[in-house]
Amino acid sequence: MDESLARVRIILVEPAGELNIGSIARVMKNMGLRQLVLVNPQCEHLGAQARQMAVHAADILETAIVVGTLPEALTGCYRAIATTARERSVATTLEHPRDALPWLLETPSALIFGPEDRGLSNAELNYAGRFVRIPSSPAYPSLNLAESVAICSYELSQAKKQPVTPGVIPPITNPNPPVSLDILEGYYQQLEALLLDIGYLYPHTAASRMEKFRRLYNRAGLSADEVAMLRGILSQVRWALSQIPPIPSPTTGHPDTR
Repeated sequence: MDESLARVRIILVEPAGELNIGSIARVMKNMGLRQLVLVNPQCEHLGAQARQMAVHAADILETAIVVGTLPEALTGCYRAIATTARERSVATTLEHPRDALPWLLETPSALIFGPEDRGLSNAELNYAGRFVRIPSSPAYPSLNLAESVAICSYELSQAKKQPVTPGVIPPITNPNPPVSLDILEGYYQQLEALLLDIGYLYPHTAASRMEKFRRLYNRAGLSADEVAMLRGILSQVRWALSQIPPIPSPTTGHPDTR
């Protein structure tokens, strides 16, 4: 079993069809992928229809992990790519699977797929560092969930087989250990809470503003040490704010001289 493919986690958010889940398990095993994670599934992933479609990949179904939220599904991952068929509210690059997916082979990572009826929401897309859209005919661009997983699984398996091109300079990477996505998410939550408290963010616009922060930090490719430093700064700012004495109100700040 190829270890780089085995490290890639296929995450299905709220899948609704047993047939799709079974088909996905089969194609995963065909292409050497082993980790299937289901976020709040809307059907029985071990049902008769799923097993029928999985054929000899019932072991993928039986070892699938079921969680309640997308952050839980990403625990232990260091990179994530989300699939989408639409533009986001915040401009970002939608890449071809062939260009983006090899990025997942270098470290424990995740490839995220949305529900059959709606795809991934902007809030769910925020958990990914890169985004792919599968090219298809404008006459009928919508792909079935199992088809999307099959195409991406094939591209992953082929990327593993590609030889290094002579003369191509590898990209500069951070030499320090990368930060896991669950730790990075903790930083985002801490940052958002502080920015709300100091009035930089407002509840009704916080989500869109935080999308921009997420894009900025995702581009930076932060290490675990760097995130620890940033969290330390936020904690120190929080402590400093707690040391500021309250401003007396006009009715209580001066003694009564009547």
